[in-house]
Amino acid sequence: MAEDLPPLPPTIPLETSVVLKKAARAHRFLAELKGRCRAIPNQSILISTLALQEAKDSSEIENIVTTQDELFREDLEASPSTGLAAKEVRNYAQALRMYFVNP
Repeated sequence: MAEDLPPLPPTIPLETSVVLKKAARAHRFLAELKGRCRAIPNQSILISTLALQEAKDSSEIENIVTTQDELFREDLEASPSTGLAAKEVRNYAQALRMYFVNP
């Protein structure tokens, strides 16, 4: 378990030419994504959708499972007909959005 993990910091070099080349490539793609996101009239739609998906996936780790339909219904209307799992995921997504707006 945790005692099987190697000590930190790693003894192998991390700033190799391969890693630095991949970091530069990732930086380029992130810049391209940032530019494309600016073309979206309402960027909060993208963030809301991503926050809901991340919240749903993270909640499944804790055995809080909901459907996409329940998830989006709960996010839109806080419907009493949706389950507790959808409410929990909605709360998680709201916390993510709050951090995105006020990091």
